Amino acid sequence: MKVAINPVTPFAQNSCVIWCEKTMRGAVTDPGGDLDKILAVAEENGVTIEKILITHAHLDHAGATADLAEKLNVPIEGPHRRDQFLIDALPKSAERYRFPEARTFVPTRWLEDGDTVTVGEEVLDVVHCPGHTPGHVVFISRTSRIAIVGDVLFQGSIGRTDLPQGNYGHLIDAITNKLWAFGDDITFVPGHGGTSTFGNERKWNPFVSDFAISMNSGQGV
Repeated sequence: MKVAINPVTPFAQNSCVIWCEKTMRGAVTDPGGDLDKILAVAEENGVTIEKILITHAHLDHAGATADLAEKLNVPIEGPHRRDQFLIDALPKSAERYRFPEARTFVPTRWLEDGDTVTVGEEVLDVVHCPGHTPGHVVFISRTSRIAIVGDVLFQGSIGRTDLPQGNYGHLIDAITNKLWAFGDDITFVPGHGGTSTFGNERKWNPFVSDFAISMNSGQGV
């Protein structure tokens, strides 16, 4: 699976065009805005967009979802249904942050933990990772060893949990008990900033490294 990262919106959110190299069919992840930029990347790489994948429904990740789905006549998969309240809030959020108009949308398919989604002939695991938002999901390709993690995990940090319905404990649990199980060699694309690997974050991330977790659980020396 190939990935082209496209920072969009004033929040520099990493929307991606991901595609199957065999079929050249692909998906757009988290189209928060700047659709002309996203579509230009797909065209430059000869990718036919067949769906939209949403990690969570914050404005910078989902603000242009309705427009893109309508423009391309493609389905929307994700997030988990617990992010419905954020989808409903998109128009007001756009006004608050002075973004272009954002419309609500109805996912073609809500996603659950353990589901899979396809991109061409590529199969991605769906992992429900609440904490940043209650309905946040992560997409992981076991074969390509790539993950699209939204705002769950960053290079050296983790997602905010002080936003509505955020939960720090749930986020830490999702990262350490769900994501780490896929292996240290997984390269992940976060919602903002540069890529990293699960293994690197297990070593150095001050929130979720193995050392930090052992200290917080009282097992440190």
